Amino acid sequence: MRGTAFAQAGFRQDQSPVGSVGFPMAAAEVAIVGRLGCVIGWLPVRAGTCPGEAGDRNHPSGYQSSDILWLIGPMNDLVFLRTFLETYRAGSLTRAAARLGITQPAASAHLAALETMLGKPLFLRQARGVSPTPAADDLAQRVAANLDGLEATMAAARVRSGELAGTVYLTGPAEYLSARIAPALAPLIAGGTRLRIQTGNRERIYRALAEGHADLGVTASTPEPRELGFAELGRERLLLVAAPSLAERTKARVISADFLADLPCLAYDADLALIRPFFEAAFGKTADMQAVATAPDLRILMGMAIAGAGWTVLPDYLCAEVLTSGVLVELPTARPGPDNALFLAWNKAALRHPRVVHVRDVLLRAVGRR
Repeated sequence: MRGTAFAQAGFRQDQSPVGSVGFPMAAAEVAIVGRLGCVIGWLPVRAGTCPGEAGDRNHPSGYQSSDILWLIGPMNDLVFLRTFLETYRAGSLTRAAARLGITQPAASAHLAALETMLGKPLFLRQARGVSPTPAADDLAQRVAANLDGLEATMAAARVRSGELAGTVYLTGPAEYLSARIAPALAPLIAGGTRLRIQTGNRERIYRALAEGHADLGVTASTPEPRELGFAELGRERLLLVAAPSLAERTKARVISADFLADLPCLAYDADLALIRPFFEAAFGKTADMQAVATAPDLRILMGMAIAGAGWTVLPDYLCAEVLTSGVLVELPTARPGPDNALFLAWNKAALRHPRVVHVRDVLLRAVGRR
């Protein structure tokens, strides 16, 4: 028994009181969970004999409470805490179990054990998923950094051992992935790593990371540290650009917001993404014009601007070459456009895979030097 499986204190009984999300708080059986985290059986006990309860400590199975408590040792505490933290971040027991590669009953057993040890409920059942109690907030704050550090250390050690086979899922804005990330990916592919790349806007990027559909993502906004790990990848400056033919109409004067309002505007979307923050930084005003054309790909806007269709706002990394060649020009403003940080974010659970750590570190080194 001790050599092949360990008891994790998840309990069940047909008519027992149920905990906050259905984890039995008192029990007639103890879950026996294999080393891969799957429930492989239930150890029958008499009422009043569960660990931590008063009563007869001799189980009908022949195992005493001291045996169960010995099996629920410090290593299992880490397993329970890992399941807790993943559930806390995912907001769903089902999603947490999937990320950890265990069954939902096993995840339930882990949380039941932890709630029993702490004597407090950690989650409340919601219509969709679970919500943390104050006790869960406190526990997550205390253990998150240490657990993440342990997993990162182990993953880094496996990277050094050469365990890099497998697929890494990457997401981010198409323009940045094309201009900056793609050149750094070739050595990874040559080394045997498979890549699956998705593109999207801010909402799609964060959703893919949160739901585990992406391991790594590039974003121009600061991620939520409770849910994601992240590091600064680089910076971008937003530039106001147009074709030379349109720029001639400025007569070399400093551009104002009112002047631009009378010229055709090319935008990423109807909300004027990139243009709005540029106007606030350069003019101290809100952009309120309507775009003559929108396209959710800045490369399309750049092509239209080169053709003389109007002015637009682009990140410097995307238009540097066309500005150097003169097919686009930067329109002068009294104040410069905003300078934004770009981040590489990662699903913290994904760092248990050495290949994800390896790709993350390669990108931070290769792209961060630019």
